Amino acid sequence: MSARREELRALWRLALPIVVTNLGTQLMTTVDLLMTGNYSKDALAAAGIASVWIHGTTLFAMGIVFGIDPIVTQAHGAGDGPRAGRALQRGLVVALASSVVLALLWTFTEAVLLLAKQDPAAARAAQEYTRVQIPSIPFFMAFVALRQYLQGREILSPILIVIFVANAFNALFNWGLIFGRAGLPELGLVGAGWATSLTRVVMCIGLVWMIRARRLHAGAWEPWSRAAWSREGLGQVLRYGVPIGLQLGLEVWAFGASTLMAGSLGTTSAAAHVIVLNLASITFMLPMGVSFAAVTRVGNLIGAGRPDRARTASWVAFGLGALVMGSAGLVFLLGRDVLPSFWTDDASVVAAAATILPIAAAFQVFDGVQVVGSGILRGMGDTRPAALFNLIGYWVLALPLGWWMAFRAGLALSGVWWGLAIGLAIVAVCLVAWVRARGPR
Repeated sequence: MSARREELRALWRLALPIVVTNLGTQLMTTVDLLMTGNYSKDALAAAGIASVWIHGTTLFAMGIVFGIDPIVTQAHGAGDGPRAGRALQRGLVVALASSVVLALLWTFTEAVLLLAKQDPAAARAAQEYTRVQIPSIPFFMAFVALRQYLQGREILSPILIVIFVANAFNALFNWGLIFGRAGLPELGLVGAGWATSLTRVVMCIGLVWMIRARRLHAGAWEPWSRAAWSREGLGQVLRYGVPIGLQLGLEVWAFGASTLMAGSLGTTSAAAHVIVLNLASITFMLPMGVSFAAVTRVGNLIGAGRPDRARTASWVAFGLGALVMGSAGLVFLLGRDVLPSFWTDDASVVAAAATILPIAAAFQVFDGVQVVGSGILRGMGDTRPAALFNLIGYWVLALPLGWWMAFRAGLALSGVWWGLAIGLAIVAVCLVAWVRARGPR
């Protein structure tokens, strides 16, 4: 069997359960919004604007914890279990420290939303929705650290099981606490916040229980000691993680800015933008799974002293990411008149969404390549270039170009999306060129 075919099989074996896990995570958010929307449109609006702040801040913190990825994957490839275990301990320390910062940021949700010119009543409701989720932050961040540790060691089934169970609990908690079912109080939007909070606790406790019950830490763990708190060890995690956090933050806030631009074009444009962006978020789970698989595979091969094979895995991963997103783009193109109708029966919104779905189809391929490229660099432990490329691609090019095309060239919503597509193309090309020039060694 050729090296490329072997790497394709290895990547697919890793990527498939991660893709299913990512889709399961996305499903929890979708269920939250569907149930909240069925309660009231005001609750849905408040949850929506709160989620922008929650997601944007959390993703940055998660990126910092992702700093353990190259350490765990390369340690696993080298057969150095204790090093992987120490990386997890340091990841947990960083996760808990990040939790304190997130808690402070979420305390000011209402103030931030008011600064963003949101409706005062919606901002107050969003504050209550966010406030009840604060106790769950340490549980979620610890779950992220544990998940990255297991993925880096190619142990994937426990994560998949936990996400499946968490989805069931999330739906049950939402049903009971939003609508007041099963003898529980009817809390509406605040109930949705409590449901999310409880689900995060379930996820963390469930994963810890599975690790202990299956002894998944055996051979890759050491008792807690001062080494977990060493300045050098924590500094290594931060050197890798802070650029990842910046990269993810630059990306998520760029899409937030594009949503604000779409909103200023009118209600129809805003609704169409949200629908297509939601579709793109769903398909993004596919290359993200490939990206996480690339982190693990490339890191493992570098740790095993096989840089040539790591380079092969990198190019196979690029191809797989482009393939799955090319297929998603074809679905967008062929289904452009049908897909938006699952979200709304408003003919004007469906028509507006249909006009930008072909642009989103091209956007898909670039998005797949760039997220896989970021994963390859994480596996290499070379995390800074992706942050720089995102800064240039999104904030120097995509957003200014999108604004100009939308408001000066008269392309309206299509201009916003052409700007995003061009920005993503630049990021993708830069990452491919970097891997080609400075790839695994």
